Amino acid sequence: MQHQYYKEVISTPIFNYISKASSELNVKSYVIGGFVRDYLLKRGTAKDIDIVTVGSGIELAKKVAEILPNKPKVQIFKTYGTAMLRFQDVEIEFVGARKESYTEESRNPEVSEGTLVDDQNRRDFTINSLALSLNKENFGLLLDPFNGVEDLKLNIIRTPLDPDITYSDDPLRMMRAIRFASQLGFVIEEKSLSAISKNATRLNIITKERIVDELQKIMKSKKPSTGFLLLEKTNLLSLILPELIALKGVEEVEGQKHKDNFYHTLEVLDNISVNTENVWLRWAALLHDIGKAPTKKFHKNIGWTFHAHEFVGSKMVFKLFKRLKLPLNNKMKFVQKMILLSARPIVLATEVTDSAVRRLIFDTGDDIESLMTLCEADITTKNPTKFKRYHKNFELVREKIKEVEARDQVRDFQPPISGELIMKTFNLKPCREIGQIKEAIKEAILEGVIPNEFDASYQFMLEKGKSLGLSL
Repeated sequence: MQHQYYKEVISTPIFNYISKASSELNVKSYVIGGFVRDYLLKRGTAKDIDIVTVGSGIELAKKVAEILPNKPKVQIFKTYGTAMLRFQDVEIEFVGARKESYTEESRNPEVSEGTLVDDQNRRDFTINSLALSLNKENFGLLLDPFNGVEDLKLNIIRTPLDPDITYSDDPLRMMRAIRFASQLGFVIEEKSLSAISKNATRLNIITKERIVDELQKIMKSKKPSTGFLLLEKTNLLSLILPELIALKGVEEVEGQKHKDNFYHTLEVLDNISVNTENVWLRWAALLHDIGKAPTKKFHKNIGWTFHAHEFVGSKMVFKLFKRLKLPLNNKMKFVQKMILLSARPIVLATEVTDSAVRRLIFDTGDDIESLMTLCEADITTKNPTKFKRYHKNFELVREKIKEVEARDQVRDFQPPISGELIMKTFNLKPCREIGQIKEAIKEAILEGVIPNEFDASYQFMLEKGKSLGLSL
């Protein structure tokens, strides 16, 4: 592998410019890391490229910008000794080859100048330490000191050096290992996996933002359960999302059991990931049952119950998002809403009535499709007859939603009667009766007592006002 050339991949103009700039500065330069890995895996066009040079990355970036036709602006990050420029919608980052040494309290290393070998040694995984030469004498040569190409072929995540030291030095690498395993469908080498478990508590020195960044990438992978099962196996999940760990296990009392809600949750997450790339809907799937642990009770005559777990779970989301420093905005409210309403279509599927559908559309608004997608993902029964029946029921609910929505127009419901009209009709000043009348009209429309039209609503308003003792 040491003598394999990939001239075709680096024959693109930008690499020729970097090679020319390196020659002019009399430094050695290489394209390294993710670009090389993804090219060998045939994962598509890269949106960012890392260049390492045995010299100053900042000076090389400036020289490249100087000789590029469009003279791009160079962003310089002096603290890190790096620079970045854009070329044809690709971000190219330049850094000088370096050695790193760590202290126990921080993942931020002491950095000093080094060779290419030093730089490859400090990389997190063998598959990310691959480098292609941009130097004239061996342009396109693959430099693979840790058999990263072989690990790519075998689908293995392995650290270049002792994994115990690698993960202890920078515990974020534990999350990255699991993220790559989830994204690529790779297996973490056994020694490396054991080292993650051993160093799990070191994750506490990592900021929540960096942890969540990796967690989001796991959530966005094709089969997110791969990552979450590894997080659980290595004891990292209990540090990040103890609410999920609380769902693990099956209790049995008087011969009655409940399902393991942890593994059920991961099935739901995988199911929904087939049908949506919306990461917040995936979060709703991941958290849809977190209220079951605090609401679990055993009743002698009924068995296991989880009463109001949707309500409790939706309330738990705020603290969870706040702890992880996830956005406390409409994205969080969407997750809360999905969890709170998650049982409604399931109940509705047993008896599809117009009034229940109207209320569902009213409460869900534009998120009705997301809620239905979540509920269908929640079908994890292994009984083929039940599986088919449940999906058929949801098809009926979807048809009913279309029918009722077209007829009754309750999505983004606007009351046909305004508060101002009620005040004018009954000669009222602001008072509670106005709210009572508006609420009564809304309920009458949702229950199907009157259509969602002005004339019927106006007549209903007059009757309701009369019942409240109001005079015209």
